[in-house]
Amino acid sequence: MPHLDIEEICAQYGDTRVLDAVSLHIERGEVVSVIGPSGSGKSTLLRVLMGLTPPTRGTVRLEGSVIDYRSRASMRSARARMAIVFQQYNLFQNMTVLRNVTLAPIAVQKRGPLEAEQDAIRVLEKVGLGDKLSAYPDELSGGQQQRVAIARSLALRPEILLLDEVTAALDPELVQEVLCTIRALARDGITLLIVSHEMSFVREISDRVVMMDAGRIVEAGPASEIFNAPRVPRTREFMRRLG
Repeated sequence: MPHLDIEEICAQYGDTRVLDAVSLHIERGEVVSVIGPSGSGKSTLLRVLMGLTPPTRGTVRLEGSVIDYRSRASMRSARARMAIVFQQYNLFQNMTVLRNVTLAPIAVQKRGPLEAEQDAIRVLEKVGLGDKLSAYPDELSGGQQQRVAIARSLALRPEILLLDEVTAALDPELVQEVLCTIRALARDGITLLIVSHEMSFVREISDRVVMMDAGRIVEAGPASEIFNAPRVPRTREFMRRLG
């Protein structure tokens, strides 16, 4: 049974269909990366999974259980098992790193402050920021702030982590520190669904790569196949333009 099972998902912005019958099955512990041109629906897919953009048709299952995007209870249950990290850090500037990471576990998951703090310290150490607990976001580099955002999601103990272009807002010299953090997560066996334009990283880390265009999946397969011998002309064209 797939960990995450997406069947024929559609979504629209006004009259524009942005996802057109997208189906994707992800196994537990698998790292799947989604690539494609701007406007192809990659980020929208992640937003739909989290209930931030309502699907107009289709079904999403978490280990066989259907997510009802019209039900608050179903969404709460899904969001207890999935978390998303965006390209913008969205940290609270008036809170320390530790407070940023403990806020949701305490306020949303109703964990005790001591448990939440211990968990936050553990995940901050995992992302290499154990020495920044008392720092404020404006005292950190962009790469460090993005790692705090990843730690904030990990503190929710998700089974599945969705990463939406998490290096897009960073200066090139800061990208590698965030990618190193994601590599460590993959080694830990968390299920990852990644939208990224960092092609060398996608090629290195992914169990499978999904190519999207115009709201549809046009090809999916092992990273080596997608990069070295794509079967679909649209994928070959996209790879050729990347140089």
